[in-house]
Amino acid sequence: MPERRSAREVIALVADDFAEIPSPARQSGPDGPLAWQGYDASLARAAERTGEAESVVCGTAHVAGVRAVLIAFEFGFLGGSLGERTGDRLEAAYTYAREQRLPVVPLVATGGSRMQEGMLALTQLQRVARQSALTREAGLPQIAVLRDPTTGGGWATLGAGADVVLALPGAQVGFAGSRVRPPDADPSAYTAEAQVAAGAADAVVAEEGLRDTLGRWLRLLMSASSEPAPVPAPLGATELPATGWDAVRRARSPERPRARAYLDAYFTHRVAVSGDRCGGTDPGMLCGFGERDGRTVAYAAQTGTATRPAGYRTASRLIRLADRLGIPVLTLVDTPGAANDAEAERQGAGAAIADLFVTVAAVRTPVTTLLIGEGGSGGALALAAPGNTYATPDSYFSVIAPESAAAILKRPPREAEATADQLRIRPQDLVELGVVREPGT
Repeated sequence: MPERRSAREVIALVADDFAEIPSPARQSGPDGPLAWQGYDASLARAAERTGEAESVVCGTAHVAGVRAVLIAFEFGFLGGSLGERTGDRLEAAYTYAREQRLPVVPLVATGGSRMQEGMLALTQLQRVARQSALTREAGLPQIAVLRDPTTGGGWATLGAGADVVLALPGAQVGFAGSRVRPPDADPSAYTAEAQVAAGAADAVVAEEGLRDTLGRWLRLLMSASSEPAPVPAPLGATELPATGWDAVRRARSPERPRARAYLDAYFTHRVAVSGDRCGGTDPGMLCGFGERDGRTVAYAAQTGTATRPAGYRTASRLIRLADRLGIPVLTLVDTPGAANDAEAERQGAGAAIADLFVTVAAVRTPVTTLLIGEGGSGGALALAAPGNTYATPDSYFSVIAPESAAAILKRPPREAEATADQLRIRPQDLVELGVVREPGT
């Protein structure tokens, strides 16, 4: 179990010049709204033990030079539980963030809602969700840090509901707390590492690197721009392919530069988002935010593998976030097509691709696309910006792979090469057809 720092200690770990936001005063009868015998005494003991008046400490501070609203949970105060006074503080913090145009950083450590206040405590989750939604609408980012433990409603609102979810190593994370899980539940499923693997959190970050990591995220997500992302320079072949089959061979060559090489050359530095928030990840889809010439660009890049449903959902999540924050997007297309195995169908491949098509079509932020390798059918086109797609000399785009096209047309396999020419899939063909743009246009 990792060390459980107090709210003030974790604030000092990540921020400077912390100043509390004034807390609203709430009057209630003896022993709270339910007249729970001994509740007032429990509150008094918690306050004496922790030095805090409630289970959250809210204020403003600079995180690696970026001013933000911090919400730090004090687990020593009744297990960091949420009650009506907690809800008052959270609402005030989010309201202040919107008024001052500041990002919100919840530093979560909670066991859930406060039993001594019954359903009134549970309904604080609705208040928190409303404040989070208003903050999203205002175009302000929310970056959560999951401490030990993060369970119950705190995980299901402030934690999992954030735009970016970071977690400390070994932290207990899960909707069910340790005392209410099935007795045979695998404890390893309720960890920060397991949540990252399941696509519910973006990364595990060690305490010593947390301040710098948070600062980098905040700087990137608070840098809006209306200018489109510049088109990356081609890193591979410079001559156009002679035939359609030449284009296919080049795009499939293991020596051709892939997405990571393009991202390394394009960005000064970058941070990654991971997971579709639906239980899946796809290492074949790289998503995140990076700095390019002093401004932020979001990216979603295929790596040359068949893209899984989780990959499409992660890309949709990334692009929608960039749109809300006013950040331009770069997409790199490189896939033989969408994964078409039975498991992909069970995971909702069609729905995931459809959602990405709609997401790219609907966003207001500019999207720039570069085809860097294989462009296999709708599984590739879903990531491409209509009217703003470019292609490298070692790429091709096709309605279907030439081999599959030949099979559908009942042609022998040897005619796949001739079929590639008929499909007009070379970069220069795509320019003539109006599918991609000329470099420099």
